[in-house]
Amino acid sequence: MVRISSVNVNGIRAAARKGMHPWLADAGVDILTLQEVRAPRSELEKALPGWTLVDDEATAKGRAGVAIASRREPTAVRTVFGPEDLDTKGRWIEADFTIDGEVVTVVSAYVFTGEAETPAKQDPKWAFLDAMNERLPQLASNSALAVVTGDLNVGHREFDIRNWKGNVKKSGFLPRERAYFDRYFGAHGTDVTGVDGTVGPGLGWVDVGRAFHGEIDGPYTWWSSRGKAFDNDVGWRIDYHMASPALAERVENYAVWRAPSWDTRWSDHAPVTVDYRLG
Repeated sequence: MVRISSVNVNGIRAAARKGMHPWLADAGVDILTLQEVRAPRSELEKALPGWTLVDDEATAKGRAGVAIASRREPTAVRTVFGPEDLDTKGRWIEADFTIDGEVVTVVSAYVFTGEAETPAKQDPKWAFLDAMNERLPQLASNSALAVVTGDLNVGHREFDIRNWKGNVKKSGFLPRERAYFDRYFGAHGTDVTGVDGTVGPGLGWVDVGRAFHGEIDGPYTWWSSRGKAFDNDVGWRIDYHMASPALAERVENYAVWRAPSWDTRWSDHAPVTVDYRLG
């Protein structure tokens, strides 16, 4: 069994200062994927002493940043992703781990937030989602056991956003964005009609959270700082474990750790933890 947890820490230094360590001490995590690290490698090492770390720092200082912390050495690490003119530094890292004789590929991904009707901010998001559309089949062909984790900044379905009607024209719930996820999670090799009416091939990946919980609201993984969104659980489910079919069959448990109160949170995102049966 391997326990993989993913969380957007909203700055590793701030998360460590606000209470990440007590959670981590109790969580029993084997592999921890991080997004929005927003710090150089030296600070990551200070925040996670004793862990084996691989990371990809963003081009812009203090922005983005992804990492994978583990209790074992990875056998391979890759950060090349997407076309050369797309700056994905700090947004995608892959690591292969050999666990009980089986190789599993773990990805930490941080998709651009985007902003509707602002091309300078939304166009990189489209390009990133296009790149995922190309990379996901490659991952599946290279590793039967693979999982893409992280803050993907899209609520796929109406179940994934409490106030979905008020967000259909905002980045994060645009029909075109959601259509990418229709195809990511669509049956492999079939033509999938997205929520925006476009048609494309299904890639066959599995949304572990939705598969585990079924057709229910949430459980949410991010809450706005405005008003009492957290207290009233007016959230978004934008943090995922996206598993290859073979790995999805190995899921034993899925959990979102929601802090007991607003003032005990150490990030605006909640960790998403999944137990996978390996070996």
